[in-house]
Amino acid sequence: MSESPDFNEMTRDIAEVPAVEVIVTVAVNLMSAAAVKLGLTEEGAKYKDLDEARKLITALAGLLDASTTEISSFHAAPLRDGLKSLQLAFRESSLVPDEPGQGPGEKYTGPVYG
Repeated sequence: MSESPDFNEMTRDIAEVPAVEVIVTVAVNLMSAAAVKLGLTEEGAKYKDLDEARKLITALAGLLDASTTEISSFHAAPLRDGLKSLQLAFRESSLVPDEPGQGPGEKYTGPVYG
C-alpha cells in the first residue's frame, strides 16, 4: 500500500520557511549536484558528466545573480565562493577549456580566473 503525499501539510510546512532559506537550500543542492557531476565526490569519475555539470553551474550562477539583492552578503558570499570553485573545477576538468567568459555561468559572473 503506497501512501500519497499530503500536499496540504507540505504547503503548510513550506509556508513557514523564509524565502532566504529556500533560496540558500536550492543553491546548496545545485552546488552538490554540480560537484557530483564534476567528479569531485568519493565516487569520482563514476558520475562525472561535464555537460550536466555545465547546466547545473549555469543554473546556480543565474539563481545567485537574480537573488543577490534578496539575500544578505552573509548568505551570498559563501555561495559565490562555492560557485567560483565549481567554475574553476569545471575549467580544470575540461579537455578543451572554454574561452574566458564562455564557461558555465560566466555570462552571470563574468570571466573566472584561477
